[in-house]
This record gives sequence, structure tokens and C-alpha cells, in this order.
Amino acid sequence: MDSESEVLRQIGALFRQARLAAAMTQEQVADLAGISRPRYRDIEKGTAAARATTLMNVARALGLEMMLVPQVVVPAVQALLRPHDGDDRPAFVSQPDDDDHGSSLPRT
Repeated sequence: MDSESEVLRQIGALFRQARLAAAMTQEQVADLAGISRPRYRDIEKGTAAARATTLMNVARALGLEMMLVPQVVVPAVQALLRPHDGDDRPAFVSQPDDDDHGSSLPRT
């Protein structure tokens, strides 16, 4: 399988999932992103490549933000995004600003 085609399908599937979660139509997303509905449909299906700026506009229309990260960092980012069970907690968690000690403290 062509890896570029697979990436296009994955991006399209993520956009579709976000669109459905936001209860938006393809037309609404396309309008907000400044592209035609057929163009958005093809991106969502993964049948058409798009410029990075177009993908960023679509993401923002869906309330998402796209990021570029070095490939070497991808496994760490994916690990952070996985659900954690009680035994596998992240090393740092956000704390409310209830005091003057900052917002990120190591877990013990």
C-alpha cells in the first residue's frame, strides 16, 4: 500500500470524525476553510492531496490545530495521547493555580 495514500486517508478520517463530532456539514467546513465542498469531500475521503495551508485551514474550521513535529518525537507524542490506566500515569500533570507554586508538578 502506498504510504502517501494511507496518510491522506488517515487525515481525511480524522477530519471526518472531527466534523461529525462538531455536528457540521461538509459545506459548512468548506465555507469556513475557504474551499469548495467537492474539494473538502475529496480531502475527507483521502482521494486528493492538499497544500499544507489548506489542511491547516480545514483543521482550524473544525476547531483543531495542526502541528509539525520531528519524526523522532512522534512515538513520545503518541504515548502521551494514549489513555493511561492507574499504573501508567504521566510524569507531569497540570495543577490548578491554587497557590504560588506553578502549574506543573512531578507526580510522586
